Amino acid sequence: MITNASDKQALAIVCSVFDAYSSVLFLPEEKGEECALAAAFSLGDNIARDATIQHGKGLVGWILRNRQPLLVPNFDQRQSHLGYYRNDEEANIKAFMGCPVPTGGALCVDSKRQYSFSDKDHKILQMFAELIARQQASAGRETLAGDIPRYFAQLGIIQDLRFRHKRWPVFLQNFLRTVADATEFDYCAFASTAASGGEAYTIEGESARLLLDGRDGLTIPTSSGIAGWVFRNEQPVFSEGAGGAPAAALFGKLPDMPQFQAVICLPVVINKSTRGVLCLAHTNPRDMDEALRSFVRQSVDHLALFLENLYLKNRLRNMLPQAIVHRKGPRAYDPDKAPTRAAEEE
Repeated sequence: MITNASDKQALAIVCSVFDAYSSVLFLPEEKGEECALAAAFSLGDNIARDATIQHGKGLVGWILRNRQPLLVPNFDQRQSHLGYYRNDEEANIKAFMGCPVPTGGALCVDSKRQYSFSDKDHKILQMFAELIARQQASAGRETLAGDIPRYFAQLGIIQDLRFRHKRWPVFLQNFLRTVADATEFDYCAFASTAASGGEAYTIEGESARLLLDGRDGLTIPTSSGIAGWVFRNEQPVFSEGAGGAPAAALFGKLPDMPQFQAVICLPVVINKSTRGVLCLAHTNPRDMDEALRSFVRQSVDHLALFLENLYLKNRLRNMLPQAIVHRKGPRAYDPDKAPTRAAEEE
């Protein structure tokens, strides 16, 4: 297979997101148990454009055979090989990460720096692989030039938001605007609830001011609207509004709300329970292909990662005042002899 411009653009974005040296995409050949290099982007000039990988051969082959992700933070060429470089360039690679493409093949990145990739990076790479697979399944390889590069670029922006904005209100506002712009929906909002199965949810942010003008949040019963249904049932809703369907009541009956026709509402899972819902709405019917649906799902995963980190930071902040700090150098800890807080207070 020959790399085309749109494939190379998509992998360039993957390379940029992970600060990698090269990113490669292998897809199955029509015959045989080999995968051929379908697309590649590298900061160097030594990618073997005609590379093929047999199942089980090298790190890429291991992914193809086992259909499992692989993270190698300290790559040792004496133990294995990659198989897609020429001119001894592979000797300079120090870290590798790859995952299977659900429809077949593998998406991989590498680096000249050891320990360049983390477990969280691995999950994000899998999101990119799923996006490629969904686009292939829905329309074939020839449409990869359409939405895929744009969605890759927007996922890169969302990834950057997680590291650039540490404060939740600032992150949320930028996140909602980015998702709305990427999907070309009129409106994007985030609603949260204080507890799983709660009786109400609060609209915390929106891409365009419709409900929160001058307010910090708007609380609505979970019995109201499509968003409330998602909170109660913990299932996503994709409503295209085609065929003359009635306008969707996104948050129930509220004054001065537009007559939305197309709606997407996805649950945001935090600490294994649905604590939020991402809502997208448009005043006209919208066709929701697999690429769009995959992009929105992966955007929700980024949002959940940010909130998971925020949740853990808050737990740590609350636990620290209760911790016993030893200030006189290292000491052995015996739980049977450890002093209790009551004893220390005496």
